[in-house]
Amino acid sequence: MSLSNEDFRRRYGPWAVIAGASEGIGQAYADQLAAKGLNLITLARRAELLEADARKLRAQYGVDVRPVSLDLAAPDLAARFAEAIDDFDVGLLVYNACYSHIGKFLDVPLADHLRTLDVNCRGPVTLVEHIAPRLIARGRGGILLMSSMSGFQGSAMVASYAATKAFNTILAESLWTELRPQGVDVLACVAGATSTPGFENSTPDAKKGKAMPMAAADVAREGIAALPHGPVHIAGRINRLVNAFSRLMTRRSRTSFFSGATQDIYST
Repeated sequence: MSLSNEDFRRRYGPWAVIAGASEGIGQAYADQLAAKGLNLITLARRAELLEADARKLRAQYGVDVRPVSLDLAAPDLAARFAEAIDDFDVGLLVYNACYSHIGKFLDVPLADHLRTLDVNCRGPVTLVEHIAPRLIARGRGGILLMSSMSGFQGSAMVASYAATKAFNTILAESLWTELRPQGVDVLACVAGATSTPGFENSTPDAKKGKAMPMAAADVAREGIAALPHGPVHIAGRINRLVNAFSRLMTRRSRTSFFSGATQDIYST
């Protein structure tokens, strides 16, 4: 059962932080949380996109939006994050920021592998480590980590990315067991192919339909609805069916199946 907007604000408000908010799923989270009346601190590298979205959300929903240009792979991330949020009563963290470089493992530069680890693993650990004690002190709040179907098994072409998404899911499950007794909800929202600028730019035009992408707004809507019911939610009925079917395979067969599908989509 979904929470009313009033109950949602009481449980997760008055402020929410969205990391990776400038486009795609993160932008959809910003829109839907603002529609529920939460004030927002939005984080991403591209200040101009954050500022434009902040103006729109303020005008449309009458909420306060504080855009912060921040590289989530920065060495001083912990200090800069604390500076951005410590003056606000934050009740919800959404970590949507993500980096990936599609290609065979040895064809991808080491710097890109390491940035994938920084943004997708070090980033959420850093932000959660800072914000979780504040949520525990409140006795209520939430942490939502975006993950991916790629994290359920290894796959060619996205080796480092898939590994980081497995990390996100397991991190969320572990945090859920630790923080739920203290009033803090934790969820890994697992997305499949999603129609975002990243998907559009990385997927050959002829293969986009085969991937059957979800709308970013639908993924965010399911994530918000599932937040009180962690630890893991797979967004999209088709994705849930694919996951259920794949669980009937051996791990070796599952890895081969998804590797073949990924290579089919991204190989030109």
